Amino acid sequence: MNDVWKFHSAGSILFGHGSITQLPNVIQKFEANQIVIITDPGITRAGILDQAIQVLKKADIKPVIYDQAVPEPTMSSVLSCFSHLQPYQPDLLVALGGGSCIDLAKITSLLLTYGGHPSDYYGENKVPGKVRPVIAIPTTAGTGSEVSPVAVVTDDKSNLKVGISDHHLRPEVALLDPGLTLKLPAFITACTGIDALSQAIEAYFAKDYRYLHGQENLIYQGSNPTSDLFAEKAIRLIAPNLPIAVHQGDNLEARSNMLLGNLYSALAFTNSGTSLIHALAYPIAEKTKKAHGEIIGVLLPYVMEYNAAVCPEKFARIAEFLGEPSELPQQEKTVRSVEAVFRLLKVLGLPTKLSEIGIKNEQIGEIVESALSIERLVRINPRTPNVKDTAALLAKAL
Repeated sequence: MNDVWKFHSAGSILFGHGSITQLPNVIQKFEANQIVIITDPGITRAGILDQAIQVLKKADIKPVIYDQAVPEPTMSSVLSCFSHLQPYQPDLLVALGGGSCIDLAKITSLLLTYGGHPSDYYGENKVPGKVRPVIAIPTTAGTGSEVSPVAVVTDDKSNLKVGISDHHLRPEVALLDPGLTLKLPAFITACTGIDALSQAIEAYFAKDYRYLHGQENLIYQGSNPTSDLFAEKAIRLIAPNLPIAVHQGDNLEARSNMLLGNLYSALAFTNSGTSLIHALAYPIAEKTKKAHGEIIGVLLPYVMEYNAAVCPEKFARIAEFLGEPSELPQQEKTVRSVEAVFRLLKVLGLPTKLSEIGIKNEQIGEIVESALSIERLVRINPRTPNVKDTAALLAKAL
């Protein structure tokens, strides 16, 4: 039995409406000579990049701009970004965008510091030391990459999403300004929001750190008192505010609560870990071009139901966090936790069946095989999944 747990985060966190105006002060503390902003075309079109540039212009800071990030970073997009920025030799990277932009900045920073190929660093604890600092400015309330030790890329050979996991990849600064999320479309708000909720729920029902066996210095170490605290706060904030943020996009209070809920979720799951939901999502993503959040949303209630048998007390508490009455019997609350997620998906207009996102019965075997090979996620699941049970779970979700 393990007796020790640890808690990690980004180097520092700035949160609040208008906090983007603090970016020059943050940058100046690094005494950087060459600064680059990594973002995507959507951020440029929305005027968010220009907003950041104008703030920096007042402080006479002139960054190099790379605005070709793509959703779900591919190997070619990572190598293209690296080759474009290598001649500039930036000593500070600012990631402005969703999780894909932030992951791209992390991997680019890694390559600029140590060279090689991204595949050299697949897995856990492969980064030799500190990388060039990253300031993460999320424009979505989802993924949690702004405080995460993980960067995900789609491998060009296996065509599967692969993680590079190391505490050295955690951004030096996470700057969260709710105002930057006001222009986020409803569908993306729903997808990123349900991902944040799933990550909080996964963090809360994760295997207890005391009973997680494996190598030392695991990045994901199982649930612990601090991750449970942040996960509870996250679920309580996200569940009521996500529908408002989706249907009233300019509601700053809902957007603020979502961004804060996402931060709490990230502080929870980047320590405890995500599990079977995300392990299944990766191979499913290679068989459908649907958004990551859509896939996660479909899987969430079915995997919750699967795991409830081994930790019913936690699912009873999750039901309470989702707004169910506390005085109900434990078994009923456990059932209601799943029902509450199904209702939320309906309100958000997200699918509840794998068939709705193009998955077919004959694909289940391959999905299961790939998912159960992702050890860093599977070992966090409180109920040890096997091929038969996981296949049955997916068949029910069809």
